[in-house]
Amino acid sequence: MDDKNAHQDVMVPSPVASVSIFPISQATAATFTDLYIGQAFLCFIQSGSKRVVCPVRGELIAEQGDLLIFAPGDLVTLENRPVPNANYLADGVYFSHDLVESVFAEQPRPTSPAGIQLLRAASTDISTILDLIKETLHRDDLPAIVRQHRLLEPLIWLQQNGVRLPTRSEDQPWSKVRRFIETDISRSWRLAEVAQHFAMSEATLRRWLAKSGLGFAEILLNTRLENGLAQLQTTSTSISQIALQCGFKTPSHFSDAFRKRFGIRPKAIRSAEK
Repeated sequence: MDDKNAHQDVMVPSPVASVSIFPISQATAATFTDLYIGQAFLCFIQSGSKRVVCPVRGELIAEQGDLLIFAPGDLVTLENRPVPNANYLADGVYFSHDLVESVFAEQPRPTSPAGIQLLRAASTDISTILDLIKETLHRDDLPAIVRQHRLLEPLIWLQQNGVRLPTRSEDQPWSKVRRFIETDISRSWRLAEVAQHFAMSEATLRRWLAKSGLGFAEILLNTRLENGLAQLQTTSTSISQIALQCGFKTPSHFSDAFRKRFGIRPKAIRSAEK
């Protein structure tokens, strides 16, 4: 993987508090349904546009320079739209739960979900915040406490611009199982070992997951496919290697499952289909 495509993680004093930033690129327009957002996610649009369907706010379309804010625990439907002869480009930033909680814990308890939130470039100085994040993550000479304070500034800025973020998402059974799968996504997971991890029988785990309307096989496949999608958009790793890293036995198995789920072939994420 090229250095320019690598995720950049910065750890602050808490062992689980971190910020990750990565470039997102997509060559062919596509709509992705029911994508899981595990941590607070900021999407800075650099080229093209992103259409999002939000149960709370309806349809949102973010253009170049705009910022979309996704809350942890969201299931989202979105469409990335490249411009003619150029890829859709964005910078994605994840904030850990601990950092979000340190800023938003004292906010009034919301009476309704915030939904996906959009800040327009025309009304706010979005580029300055992104520049601050990038500079902080690239500065190896900064003491840890200084980095921590700098990485809190974007969240404080969001709060001052009316953004609301839940400090903890509701922990659904399927999201717990998903996080466990993600600890070793290439592993050939079986229901029995996952049930054992949660100290329950297979039958109890099935009933537990049924509350969310999702079965174990579906959760496992979705987790692998969404991880594969993220790697296609943010790294230069070969499709064959991504398939194996995500737990698929062959690249063709990955390609078939990917196309069935997303309606697009994996290679079309990187090269525009004609």
